[in-house]
Amino acid sequence: MAEAPLPAIRSLPSWLLGRAAARGRALVADALAAEGLKLWHHVVLSAVRDLAPVAQADLGRSVGLDPKDLVGVLNDLQSAGLAVRAPDPRDRRKNAVSLTDDGARLLARCEKAAQEANDALLAPLSAAERDQFMGLLIRISGTDG
Repeated sequence: MAEAPLPAIRSLPSWLLGRAAARGRALVADALAAEGLKLWHHVVLSAVRDLAPVAQADLGRSVGLDPKDLVGVLNDLQSAGLAVRAPDPRDRRKNAVSLTDDGARLLARCEKAAQEANDALLAPLSAAERDQFMGLLIRISGTDG
């Protein structure tokens, strides 16, 4: 039987991490889609919950989203009644973003769905392996968790 193509590439940790990340994103995207939400909408809703009321520019920087793209996401969230923009209480020249009650409820459902998708991703690992894997990912990602 012939050897699988690209053995040198397929043995690289970066390639394997990319494959795992793509699978994880797909699982989470599918779970969020079942709730009617896209990945970036979920990221922004989560950041708004954590930072609200948050200036739009600060929100964009916190999630690493281009300002033009953020405006589109916020327009979608506001149109759906999930977030609101109002004058920032600290600087009335700026808009601050907050969640609506509907946004908070949807975010709670989406966080549960995303956690279930991540559990499915890590299902082949034991609890101890999951803890070790997460610790290793944190170390190589350059984040503190």
